[in-house]
Amino acid sequence: MPAATANPNAFRVDHRLEIRPPWPFRLRLQGSLNGLTRVRGQVVTRLLRIDGEPALVRIRQLTPDRVLFGAQADHRDTADEAIMRMRAAVGVDDDLRAFHERFRHDALIGTAVRSNPYLRIRRMPDPFEALVAAITEQLIELERAGAIQRRIVGALGPRCERTGLRAFPDPATLAGAAPARLQSFDLSAGRALALVKAAREVAAGRCDLRAPDHERGWRRLRAIPGIGRWTIEMLALYGQGRQDQLPAGDLGYLKAVGRLLTGEPYARAAEEEVRRLFAPYAPYAGLAAAYFLAVPGARPEPLTVPRPAGTRWSAPPATRAA
Repeated sequence: MPAATANPNAFRVDHRLEIRPPWPFRLRLQGSLNGLTRVRGQVVTRLLRIDGEPALVRIRQLTPDRVLFGAQADHRDTADEAIMRMRAAVGVDDDLRAFHERFRHDALIGTAVRSNPYLRIRRMPDPFEALVAAITEQLIELERAGAIQRRIVGALGPRCERTGLRAFPDPATLAGAAPARLQSFDLSAGRALALVKAAREVAAGRCDLRAPDHERGWRRLRAIPGIGRWTIEMLALYGQGRQDQLPAGDLGYLKAVGRLLTGEPYARAAEEEVRRLFAPYAPYAGLAAAYFLAVPGARPEPLTVPRPAGTRWSAPPATRAA
């Protein structure tokens, strides 16, 4: 009888790591807007590419204080890096004790802080992915932005034959894309060009999104027409783990804060009013704002995607009653 042959599609490394979170943690069983993070049963699955090599990561919460990460890849260092990125994405290592001790009796967000110690800023496993998401989400509704992101992934994201899944396209791929092709995905001409220029900065190494000095990369990106403060703050909060950053121009915040300040259900605050409201929560302004929208009645409208706000609003604030 002939000897059994190894599966040619199998990954050579199957690495598993059990994590004990330093703060109460609950794995969010919810997919991502771009369709890459998936949920099956109690398991969150995501395909990543680490230096061109695919890595399939699965996450399952075993008990309230035990979370299992598994990564399949061809090399152990690739599997380790993939697990590290997904640990950062789900926030399993976030120790929020200082935040909760400081704000659990806060007049504005204290109730939400006490009732939900599990809330995390849900990040993306790669800051470049967060940058692309921010550019596509400018000034449009999230459902439409999600459709654009899924088209980008479907057309340009590399497909892993072993799993049938796609990964997010790397900076070099988007840097080489024609703006007209990105426009065909329903992205506006200006934002298509901004996306390509940003991808070129990252692909060429002129803008290192993983460098400790985030501000240096932000300055290079801000020099690109169409990339402003809101885009950088979205990148920082959802891609670089900067909980001190707050995308204050987001429509969800403008509406919620406007209603808080005026009592009018359809009022919109000015961006600087949002910043002033959350300034006392430094260096946790982004996390505090997420808790603010978790306060019953604070969120102005239901959202179907894992973001603490809606779309950017750049028009002048509505005139409010005295």
